[in-house]
Amino acid sequence: MTLLEVRDLRVVFTRKGRRDVTAVDGVSFHVDGGETIGLVGESGSGKSVTSLAVMGLLPKRGVRVEGEVTFDGRQLLTMDDAQLRSIRGRDIAMVFQDPMSSLNPVVPIGRQVTEVLQRHRDMAGAAARTEAARLLHSVGIPDPDRRLREYPHQLSGGMRQRALIAMALACKPRLLIADEPTTALDVTIQAQILELLKELVADSGTALVMITHDLGVIAGLCDRVNVMYSGRIVESASRHGLFAQPRHPYTGGLLESIPRLDAPRGDKLNPIPGSPNDTLPWPRGCAFAPRCGNRIDVCTEETPELEPDSGVDHLLRCFNPLERSPEAASVAGS
Repeated sequence: MTLLEVRDLRVVFTRKGRRDVTAVDGVSFHVDGGETIGLVGESGSGKSVTSLAVMGLLPKRGVRVEGEVTFDGRQLLTMDDAQLRSIRGRDIAMVFQDPMSSLNPVVPIGRQVTEVLQRHRDMAGAAARTEAARLLHSVGIPDPDRRLREYPHQLSGGMRQRALIAMALACKPRLLIADEPTTALDVTIQAQILELLKELVADSGTALVMITHDLGVIAGLCDRVNVMYSGRIVESASRHGLFAQPRHPYTGGLLESIPRLDAPRGDKLNPIPGSPNDTLPWPRGCAFAPRCGNRIDVCTEETPELEPDSGVDHLLRCFNPLERSPEAASVAGS
């Protein structure tokens, strides 16, 4: 059953005397109950803006949001602030990218966690504090009673991120959005956070939207992957189909830029040429064309549409995709 459905979402930032900037340009995807999907792309591809639009957290001035966002049959974009506040934190929760800026630096961790319990679960006093300690313990924070009395700057980066996850899961939401939850964490803590999210989703049946720039992060986590570039989804496939054979040159570039343990010593990384600023406007062609090694003439003359590719449930926006190997075709079709 579809829990969240995003249809033709478009977010435009406007400023007086400046040209409009389209950050999200006709994005559509859906999330089923208990499913884990990934939104992948470089910085500036529109991933975080998409999540903020879904949560209704974009500013009212200077932003135009169009399209449809349906959660459990209810239209989120037409709700007022009071209606959204009743859903945020209870039915939909979000783990933000930077825990140091997301947590209030002058309020103890305990008060920030119990605030969610008081607002959405009508808990107060000792009961709220006991539940807050249980939540911190459930995400692997040692000595939770002491941590409740501490301030964010007294916790390590990994503990702050775990505290945010505890706050997000306090009301057992049906949908959890994790925006780069492992940014700025070392590899060991990153692995622990990802394993924690995987276990919590499996235990509670919560649907998860994982936002990241690193395909390696979602390799063992997501059921389906949506690859974004310059505000649009350029490839969408199951995890197995995407990793077995990426079809869009941008997806292939993201995979090739990941360091490999089996690479020869001294082997150079293979980054994507250029930067995310080297784009064409989508109405004039493929935005990735200036950086693409598979570029042909039509790429700078026409706009590719997101269409079904060969295989099962694989969508692609490309005129000249990467070749599909026979082995990959069998995996995608299975």
